[in-house]
Amino acid sequence: MKKYVCTACHYVYDPVVGDPDNGIAPGTPFEELPEDYTCPLCALGKDVFEAEE
Repeated sequence: MKKYVCTACHYVYDPVVGDPDNGIAPGTPFEELPEDYTCPLCALGKDVFEAEE
């Protein structure tokens, strides 16, 4: 599964880990995150994330 990086603060969403502090279970692909998901560090939306190369 591909990791996604917040272009504002460089937080990396790793689907293997998920975001348990915000209710996102490990194994959740970025594409399946809720539309209102926000970066846990800077609170910007999914639209500022880019796939990590």
